[in-house]
Amino acid sequence: MKASEIRERFLTFFKNNGHEIVSSSSLVPKDDPSLLFTNAGMVQFKKTFLGQEQRDYVRATTSQKCLRVGGKHNDLENVGRTARHHTFFEMLGNFSFGDYFKEDAIKFCWKFLTEELKLPKDKLYITIYKDDDEAGELWQKVVNVPADRIFKLGEKENFWSMGDTGPCGPCSEVHIDQGENMTCGPNCGIGKCDCDRFLEIWNLVFMQYDQDGEGNRVPLPRPSIDTGMGLERITAVCQGVQSNYETDLFQPMIQAIAKKAGVKYKEDGEIDTALQVIADHSRSIAFLITDQILPSNEGRGYVLRRLIRRAFRFGRLIGLTDPFLHETVRMVVSEMSGQFPELEDNKEFMARMVREEEERFSQTLDKGLIILEDEMEELKKEGKNTISGELAFKLYDTFGFPLDIVNDVTEKHGFTVDEVGFKAAMKEQKTRAKKAWKGSGEKDTAAIFRTVLEAGLKNRFTGYGELVTDSRIINLLSESGDHLDRISQGSGGWLITAATPFYGESGGQMGDSGTVGTLTGNADILESVKASPELTACKIFVNEGELLLEQEAKLEVDDEIRLATERNHTVTHLLHAALRKTLGDHVKQSGSLVGPNRLRFDFTHIAAMTPAEVRQVENEVNRAILTATKVDVQELSNKEAAEKGATALFGEKYGDVVRVVDITGESMELCGGTHLKSTGEAGTFVILSESGVAAGIRRIEAATGWNALTFLQGQRDEISKSQDLLRAAPGQVSDKIAALIAQNKELTRQNEQLQAKLASGAGADLMSSIEEIAGIKVLAAKLELTNVKALRDQTDALKSKLDSGIICLIAEVEDNKVSLIIAVTKDLTNRFKAGALIKPVAAEVGGGGGGRPDMAQAGGTDPKGIDKALATLKKVIAES
Repeated sequence: MKASEIRERFLTFFKNNGHEIVSSSSLVPKDDPSLLFTNAGMVQFKKTFLGQEQRDYVRATTSQKCLRVGGKHNDLENVGRTARHHTFFEMLGNFSFGDYFKEDAIKFCWKFLTEELKLPKDKLYITIYKDDDEAGELWQKVVNVPADRIFKLGEKENFWSMGDTGPCGPCSEVHIDQGENMTCGPNCGIGKCDCDRFLEIWNLVFMQYDQDGEGNRVPLPRPSIDTGMGLERITAVCQGVQSNYETDLFQPMIQAIAKKAGVKYKEDGEIDTALQVIADHSRSIAFLITDQILPSNEGRGYVLRRLIRRAFRFGRLIGLTDPFLHETVRMVVSEMSGQFPELEDNKEFMARMVREEEERFSQTLDKGLIILEDEMEELKKEGKNTISGELAFKLYDTFGFPLDIVNDVTEKHGFTVDEVGFKAAMKEQKTRAKKAWKGSGEKDTAAIFRTVLEAGLKNRFTGYGELVTDSRIINLLSESGDHLDRISQGSGGWLITAATPFYGESGGQMGDSGTVGTLTGNADILESVKASPELTACKIFVNEGELLLEQEAKLEVDDEIRLATERNHTVTHLLHAALRKTLGDHVKQSGSLVGPNRLRFDFTHIAAMTPAEVRQVENEVNRAILTATKVDVQELSNKEAAEKGATALFGEKYGDVVRVVDITGESMELCGGTHLKSTGEAGTFVILSESGVAAGIRRIEAATGWNALTFLQGQRDEISKSQDLLRAAPGQVSDKIAALIAQNKELTRQNEQLQAKLASGAGADLMSSIEEIAGIKVLAAKLELTNVKALRDQTDALKSKLDSGIICLIAEVEDNKVSLIIAVTKDLTNRFKAGALIKPVAAEVGGGGGGRPDMAQAGGTDPKGIDKALATLKKVIAES
């Protein structure tokens, strides 16, 4: 039975038992700042479990893509070395949101395993939480599992939580006995060892509690079910193999990589590990990039970069010296796009991105090896044979070297590595990273509106059709979320009305602002947020009187701010279409921000846009504006929208009924934001900047309407001032500037020549000022030079005339700065290193620097310390 058939059977089985098949959510958790990646099937249902979000169904089933590379669930170091660990995997799951509970969950589980997959009943064993007698009784009563095959285990094994906080509860796991040939010894058994004989295949979580940051657990509004069964693991069981990597999910790629490297699978343990790591990481890389994560030096992008580098390093170990991962990610697309069609849409961009990262790391890897070899050479001279933990960690952190590669390289040269120091540096970095982690960066409103959401409060949005609405105040909250019966003059808080014309910030569109008035008071609405898809709350400041609970209120959106925001929002749709038309279909929106003053649009594209491309996009958008095309908005089913070709933003959550914004002939996107009635209302469009924000992500900032006009008028004023300063006629500004630049270059060249002549004249006199200190010839002097290049040239000239000795030249350069150079002849570098000498010398002039053993350069900010600096050098040499 192939993995694809197991997945299909699972989803169909639960669909036939009343479950809604829900598509996998993104690897990037939406609206959950507590998680780096989606690590379990229940993540997309977290708010539903907490009672903060209602769905159109009470039973669901999914095949969820997951990633575990950090935090509580971190399998990275075991990946490729064991039979079961992965970074990326699929989690098959069925869920109940307050519908069925333990008994039905157990029934469904047993029936699927024994009837659909036909696993032998006598080989299945059950574990339960030590205090959950109810579950033990149900396994015996409902599906006749003998009591001697049910084991009670502690919290570590049989109590599940998604993270440090959130939904949790006791769980029950199903294990399968894979046979005595897989036993680890006489003490092998459930709860006694971690070998693969009694393999856990399914975890049923009886979700009963919500855990806070202090570890307190409060009962959930409705006890629910969350189950998880790894597709990779159950496939290995069904296919009768001892490792997940031997299944059809991995074997085609492993065999292809082995063939390319000229090696064979299952002949050498180290080669097998490398092949398995590459196959596993290739899947993670493909899905991360598809979910719009791109390599960077922080957050999720850093995880992706580490995976690419780790896989590339393992490729080197089996002889793959040229980039190859861009080919393996294409294999992932070929194997898995049937279940995840988004892979195919991103195939070309993904391959280009991975290849660029491989090529970049190939150079970095070589640099790291050079640093390691240089360090070993220096240590040999000093009679030492231990690589410091600090250097090992630098190679790991900066160049992506794992400790085992450092050990492998150094061991061949008779060196050992200070692993204790390495682990200490690693621990320090993890502590810093934990403190710096800010979550997903999204606004977490759950804490403020927790009680409101749990009560199921909703309101009606009227802002698509009107900007003024009369409604009733149904809730008042303090800024921290405490319930109030009034908010008085001079105070602020949150306002919720039964109906509201205020658009809550979401989908990249900033929330509306405006005013609210009642018979007893008036307030400014400062911002509007979506507490949930069906609840908008307004942050207010009361200017006059007081606002009371249950009052009738008049809510008015600031129409000028709303219109300016709509100009920018509608134009982002036109911009997205223009970018795809100009740059290619690989362009995908990866973020946006639209407010009244500007628009920001992030998109996937590897290279910086050329001036011609920027102009073409700008022209294309303005052409669409000038056609004054009607902006048609309609609500359709998801299926109807897809059939019409509407673009959905990947990672966004859409309901069964979606809002389609259709600009005929230009753009058609799913969007819940507010828009113009016609493109012509945008007035005009101008790109303010185009820049890179991360590898493979570009950003356009632009303006429309009055903001665009204001920008263009400012540019005209700037050009006018420049004309006056340069005394240039219109159209001659650039020629005048070019002439001034050429003149400045010529003057700089002449100045350098004069400095060189002065230096050469001084050089002849300097040789006569050499003094001998502790048997070392020392030339230490201050020169009247303002040019650093001339100082370097003079140092080189003097060094060529000095057979043995140390030179230190100091000069006061431009802006009262100090520049100094120390040179040591080759015969003395075993005793004196220029890089070490220059530090105490530079400190006297308020600076610092470094360099090679034979030449070092530094800068300073205190010219008054020059004489003391020269004296310090002589003292250091005398005392050495």
